Amino acid sequence: MIVTKQVLSAQTALSLVTHANRLAGERGWGVAIVVTDPEGEVLAALRRDGVGRHILGFATDKAYTAALMQKSTEAYFEEVRVRDDSRIVLANRERLIVWGGGLPIVHQGVVVGAIGVSGVAGHEDIACAEAALTAEGLGWAV
Repeated sequence: MIVTKQVLSAQTALSLVTHANRLAGERGWGVAIVVTDPEGEVLAALRRDGVGRHILGFATDKAYTAALMQKSTEAYFEEVRVRDDSRIVLANRERLIVWGGGLPIVHQGVVVGAIGVSGVAGHEDIACAEAALTAEGLGWAV
């Protein structure tokens, strides 16, 4: 048997980064933007001028988390926050992050990738990611 998996195209990933970058520029936000495939591997990334390397790492981890958990990083935070072992879960899983700004990208009910934005307040990171997905006509899971 052969299994076919839907994956975001590289061109769409680049377009998402471009849309998010445009909005960040309009608002004066210093952010990094990362788009991954469903396994959390980077397809496209951008670090705006003056943004530190560590911010790019946060954006990458937000996209990775959203892709693997198939939910927003905010929703993942709420899930682990109520668990007694939440600190153990987060401390022992490299690259999982619970700051807002990571969204799984959904097409026809399937997670085909994820976007992570980092560098400003959590709600602004989320707004930037949502705007890029809306501009490209894609949905996301919360």
